[in-house]
Amino acid sequence: MWQVLAEHYRRWQERVLQPFLRKAPERKPEFRTASGIPVPRLLLPEDPDPDYLEQLGFPGEYPFTRGVYPTMYRGRFWTMRQYAGYGTAEETNARFHYLLKAGQTGLSVAFDLPTQLGYDADHPLAAGEVGKVGVSISSLEDMERLFRGIPLAKVSTSMTINAPAAVIWAMYIAVAKKQGAEVRGLRGTIQNDILKEYTARGTYIFPPQPSMRLITDTFRFASQAVPKWNPISISGYHIREAGATAVQEVAFTLANAIAYVEAAQRAGLEVDAFAPRLSFFFNAHNNFFEEIAKFRAARRLWARIMRERFGAQDPRSWRLRFHTQTGGSTLTAQQPENNIVRVTLQALAAVLGGTQSLHTNSMDEALWLPTEKSARIALRTQQIIAHESGVADTVDPLAGAYFVEYLTDQVEERARAYLERIDELGGALAAIEQGYIQREIQDAAYAYQQAVERGEQIIVGVNAFQIEEDPRDLEALVVDPALEEAQRQRLAALRQRRDAQAVAEILARIEAAARAEDEPLMPLFIEAVERYATLGEIIGVLRGVWGEYQAPTLI
Repeated sequence: MWQVLAEHYRRWQERVLQPFLRKAPERKPEFRTASGIPVPRLLLPEDPDPDYLEQLGFPGEYPFTRGVYPTMYRGRFWTMRQYAGYGTAEETNARFHYLLKAGQTGLSVAFDLPTQLGYDADHPLAAGEVGKVGVSISSLEDMERLFRGIPLAKVSTSMTINAPAAVIWAMYIAVAKKQGAEVRGLRGTIQNDILKEYTARGTYIFPPQPSMRLITDTFRFASQAVPKWNPISISGYHIREAGATAVQEVAFTLANAIAYVEAAQRAGLEVDAFAPRLSFFFNAHNNFFEEIAKFRAARRLWARIMRERFGAQDPRSWRLRFHTQTGGSTLTAQQPENNIVRVTLQALAAVLGGTQSLHTNSMDEALWLPTEKSARIALRTQQIIAHESGVADTVDPLAGAYFVEYLTDQVEERARAYLERIDELGGALAAIEQGYIQREIQDAAYAYQQAVERGEQIIVGVNAFQIEEDPRDLEALVVDPALEEAQRQRLAALRQRRDAQAVAEILARIEAAARAEDEPLMPLFIEAVERYATLGEIIGVLRGVWGEYQAPTLI
């Protein structure tokens, strides 16, 4: 078996590694420990298991268990993409500049609740929520202020937005055009994952079918006009936050991904035309080894699904590239400094699991929006892992560990069983409509809470090791309530000075296109926002055509 493995290793070096190194050299000519011990790029078993090539293989090669790139972090570190957004566009812009100056390597935008639901800041349903849990964006003017002084041609931007994702993306593209950037060169991600909204998060607008149409429309537009952009980030993060287990997170995320691939194929797209730009978004929780195994299992399972189920031919279509955020639901308001330790362990699991980008939560997020100090500590956590721990100097350092490989196999096997059950129900959309996925998540969340209340699951500072404390001793970030009125006034002024006839004309064209079955919408959205039609006006037109989704009652 060793001779077979050695021959495959030689071929991997020749066909995969060396071409990659010519394009992307490693960070150092050689890697050594603090004691001067050489750190190999990749270690292989001296007595390999007969299933090694099928189950693990080599990094950058099917089945990608050991990583999606041949050199992983020896080439470059993961993108340090701290999620930020609150108040006005100016306030969030200042936070972006602060984070970039502190060493962040990518932007990640949090939007307030009205924006996520497609309402302008002056809509009655937006009252009291403007700028509270993210930045308020109602028009292209807001987006211009959000990215003032930030060259979009040079940064990668992730935007956590779902139901109105296509319109927000149109605003981003319009800002980039005004900056003189080449649209084809833009890099970033829109979350754009509506199926998990129906099961876990709740910021949906339209029924599933038109929502899926919007998503496949962004797939088509990205493949044709913005080829370096990820038009979706299929999210297990929010599924996990709702109470799912690690296995359920993998299974339900990949079930949704299968539904998106099938929808795109029904819309006439070839799988290899869009699959290389699919991206994923996972949670990093507290069970250290299970989380590492989860990431490795998800990568292997997705590679097999894409090659065997969908017949993808391009190896890039088999790769599961993912962003990770540490577990928000694991943060405690009690003894919030303990969250620094939780986040460190979670971030380390994400890195050992091979993430492509990472957000580390701030210690005070269970209490309020992060302060600059807590956001800096969160970013420094990533930087210490990258530059001081040595874990980024070799590829997949835990490969071959008996426990890690056992857990990886178990997560894959159990997630596959869930996928088979979802297929029996008719796919992810049918499983959602029948309430199956929602009930599974709810049952898991209830079981976990029961374990906490019985004291079987210890949460330090919550149900054990408590102290007397006063959260007022911590610095808090407070959003000025006056910003809501200021946003209303800005919108009123915008509506007064824009070309109202031009806005009415493009909104009418969007309505006509929405009523048609196969009319592209993304170019119309870009034209609309460039005429300063607002988010609420565009989404309002679509609401009028498609209606709103009403969640089923679960028993």
